[in-house]
Amino acid sequence: MPSPNEIIGRKIENAAQRGLPVHLTGPVMGGGRNTQAVAKWISMGAKVSATRSAALTIKDNLEVVKNKGVIITEEPPENAVHIHTGDYMETELREMFHRFEIPYPRHLGIAVQDHGYSPDMSNRLFRFAHLQKTLEERDWNLFGLIDDPPHPSMTRMNAIIQKKPDALVMDTGPAAILGALEDPLVKDHAGDGVTVVNVGNGHTLAFTIMGDEVCGIFEHHSRALNQERLRKYLEKLENGTLTNEEVYNDHGHGAAVHAPMESTLTAVTGPNRKSLLPQAYQAAPYGDMMLTGCFGLLCAWSRIR
Repeated sequence: MPSPNEIIGRKIENAAQRGLPVHLTGPVMGGGRNTQAVAKWISMGAKVSATRSAALTIKDNLEVVKNKGVIITEEPPENAVHIHTGDYMETELREMFHRFEIPYPRHLGIAVQDHGYSPDMSNRLFRFAHLQKTLEERDWNLFGLIDDPPHPSMTRMNAIIQKKPDALVMDTGPAAILGALEDPLVKDHAGDGVTVVNVGNGHTLAFTIMGDEVCGIFEHHSRALNQERLRKYLEKLENGTLTNEEVYNDHGHGAAVHAPMESTLTAVTGPNRKSLLPQAYQAAPYGDMMLTGCFGLLCAWSRIR
């Protein structure tokens, strides 16, 4: 199924192509095709407005959003097409379950990639600094990454909590790592040290793990990596020589090493796993790599709920 930002992006494009003004209303959500559509159609003369909360999807700094040509207003312009933002599309999901005569789940686990609220600094820096601080404050315990409820600075997660207060919400990266550890081979090696990598469409996130202890973390953009570059980063992460500055200056998010670790297995998951780590063990928890993040959410739920 398409992600919510893809769906919103299509709606923006459809309205703009018909020459209609667009008004975004709803909570902050993840960016991508939606924010690209806003930029594209404003440059072509389309009128786009947004409520304050919806505008934060485009950028945490509303002055920057205004400078991009978006009108910040709680009152929609006349004849505007109202497009509701949000990562949790409850109405659509309930309709789909209803059509297939499946009861809607009583409990929800939802993962989103959150960069956090950072109006005055790089969101690359902010996201990774939050990840590192969380681990430091929780003695580098892997399960310390299950933030329930999410930290107040994680606005995308908290937007879901406001709509669904009893949901378990966490970041997609740690969810994928927890899910990969449910693969029997990965689990068997974890006590002696494993490197687990999630090669997503946007981000590549790697953890070196021994038991429940995180020895090191690294995050970069998948499109900026190739096989050789990623291999070198992982080697340095494992031997403890990778620095945050090295990754950030390469336009990645960052790195943090708690302790060097000799990995007994490198396992990879994620949609771009074969393009960047074709020789690594392809983790498939319960036989289905495409549900790795979902299994990670279930693992998180079983630990804290």
